[in-house]
Order: sequence, then C-alpha cells, then structure tokens
Amino acid sequence: MKILVLGSGGREHALVWKIKQSPLAEQVFCSPGNAGIAQECECFKGDPVEIARQVGADFVVVGPDGMLADGVVDRLNEAGFLAFGPTQSAARLESSKIWTKNLLQKYGVPTAKFATFDSATDAKAYLHAQDEGAFVVKADGLAVGKGVVVAATKNEAIAGVDEVLGIASQTVQGDAGRVLIEEMMSGPEVSFFALCDGQNLLPLIEVQDHKRAFDGDLGPNTGGMGCYSPVPFWSPELREQVIETILKPTLEGLKSDGVEYRGVLYCGLMLTEDGPKVIEYNARFGDPECQILMTLCESDIVPALLACAGSPDYSVTDIELSWRDEAALLVVLAASGYPASPRRDDPIIGLESVSDALVFHAGTRAADGKILTAGGRVLGVLGIGANFAQARQKTYEAVSHIHFEGAHFRSDIGKLAMTESE
Repeated sequence: MKILVLGSGGREHALVWKIKQSPLAEQVFCSPGNAGIAQECECFKGDPVEIARQVGADFVVVGPDGMLADGVVDRLNEAGFLAFGPTQSAARLESSKIWTKNLLQKYGVPTAKFATFDSATDAKAYLHAQDEGAFVVKADGLAVGKGVVVAATKNEAIAGVDEVLGIASQTVQGDAGRVLIEEMMSGPEVSFFALCDGQNLLPLIEVQDHKRAFDGDLGPNTGGMGCYSPVPFWSPELREQVIETILKPTLEGLKSDGVEYRGVLYCGLMLTEDGPKVIEYNARFGDPECQILMTLCESDIVPALLACAGSPDYSVTDIELSWRDEAALLVVLAASGYPASPRRDDPIIGLESVSDALVFHAGTRAADGKILTAGGRVLGVLGIGANFAQARQKTYEAVSHIHFEGAHFRSDIGKLAMTESE
C-alpha cells in the first residue's frame, strides 16, 4: 500500500523510518518533510488532501498536533482517505487544556486541582487571593510546548499569566485569552502511550522526557530536549494502575460524551505520593518520545495504526506489540536561541561521521548540497544499548561528531536513569 506521513519533525522522520520497514508499505511519502526525511522517501509540499490524491495514498498517518487541531483527519476522511489520528473534535484532548481538565474531573480521573479563567484580570485576582505557594500556569490552546509557567511563588504565577497569554497570542490554535491555573504537583514525570480505536486500548511503553532547556532541569520549557526508555522506577504494577485508573476511564469518559477517539493517547503523568496523576494529554505521538518508541518496537507498527484508523482488515484486540529488551536514549541538538528565538540556516557538519547511532532530523532543510538548520530543535541523536550506560555512551559519542554554529544540547540526559538502574 501507499502510505503518506504528514509532518516535518523528528517524530515524522521516525514514523517514516519505521513504516518503511513494514511489508505492507509498498511506497512511503511525506509532506512536507525535512532534509532527513527526504533521504528516506519522496517529499511534497502543499495541501494534505491534494497531496494524498496526488500520490494515490491508501493510508495517511498524521503526526503534528497543529494539523490534528485544524481538522486534517476530518478533511481526509471526507475525501475518502483512511487516516490515523483523532478528528478535530477528539483532538480537543490536546488543543484545549481546559476542556480536558473538565473531562478528567467529570469522570474522576486523577489530576491536579485547578481553576480556569477567561481573562488575565480574573486569573490574577484568583492568585492574589491564594495563600503563598507553588502553581502551574497554562495557556488553554496549543503553544508548541511553551505555553506553561511553573511558578515557585505566587508572584511568579501572577507574572506567568501575562507570559503564557503572550505566547498563546502568537499561536493559531486555541483560545488565546483563557488561562488554566493548577496546584503544583511533585514527583517524577513519565510519558505513557496507548493506541486507541475508539473502543479499545493498545498500551505501548513508558518514556521519560526532559522538557527544560538546560542541564539540571533549568531554564524555560521546550518541546523536549531528550528522553529515554525504559524508566527504572516504572513497574508492571504501576503500568496496570495507570491503564485501569487513568487511560480506561478517560476513554470511557470520551465515549460517554459522544467523542470517538482514534489515534494516540499520550498521557503526561506525575508520579505523586498519592499515586499517578495526569499532567496533560496529547493527541499524537510525542516528539522526541516517538523516536524512542519506533526504535524499541520490534513489531510491524502499520497494522496497529491501520486498526486504530478503522481498517476492516485489522483489529486492535488482535494485535500484540513486542519490544526490544534494551535501553534507548535520545539527545536533541537545538539551534542557538532555542526556545525563544532559534537561529536558522547554519550548515550542519559531521552527519556522515555518525555510525553507531540513529539521527532523526527535525528542523533541517537541504540547499546547495548542504544540510542547514531550519528550526528550534534541529536533530535527535539516538543510541541503543544493553543498558543505559551503553546507550548513553553511543548517543553522546555520536553527538560529538555533529556541529553547527551555536548548537546546544543537554549533557545530563539519562543520568537519573543510570543512577536508579545501578
């Protein structure tokens, strides 16, 4: 079959790389792609539905949150294409944090206490009336992973209202004027994923992401500076608890509210003293977590994606995915100025020197025979080993060969995993 992947990031590079390995994939295309994806398959620019028609796609896999929030799956379905990903209505699970928090509260899914506001004035008035403490302030709509302020004090939270609204005002998805204020939860964070066909769940594996820009979890939030799996403090018991108390009630709540959810249920979890709680849901594979998932998955991923999209030839309940019994660790190389104002168009040197790791392109483009930076997160370098020490050594060894002006990356990805797994 002919499969079209939509998107241009590291997530989509990993999806193309994995889908190409499937016996079901006669041809793979991508739109719009990036310089790395263009080395894997033919890339096209233009309207997604028109591209699907142009290549004669039998199946379309949608990667980015923005496309899902804009309703690209609805458009593809209306045009007669089978597509993986939630509809616009279902994608509210990510595109409206406030809608999701209300859903979780309604159906008793564990999450942080919260309050919502339609204006900065009301949000600040609420904070002024609170006792001193720590808060999390979020813009309601999609903000590319940056519309969040983790405030250690009440005054920081008050200032954070204007900050998140300023970020939201520059995005096209979501209500730029709405604010969510949550209690601060404490504990380790874990990303857990499941595929969903509207009725059933196919749980994947856990990944730990690193959101802060700099070593020691300092600096602003980003889309993700690195990740690893497995997570040493995760357990089969915890996995089952998350499935039973969080994922299943969420899916049942969606169904009860008339929402058929097909695609990825990506749950950001905080492992608190009171048990796992939902930080947020995303409606697609994480980036860079997807790169870890696709490399550790031993099975053909295409039947699972087809089953979730509603193909009559495959069923989620009949699919079992197997996973490599190894550790994987990914480090993001970011452009100078990321996340606030990333620099572009710097030549990338040394990619051909990497031999013992995978390099997934994110913000890159090709011009005049060179690979140039073209976004905030430029590359994801991923090593696999029998243990975290091996995976980490392979990753950072590969990173040392790659250079572009102003490149920065975190040097502490996986340190916690190595310590806790010893």
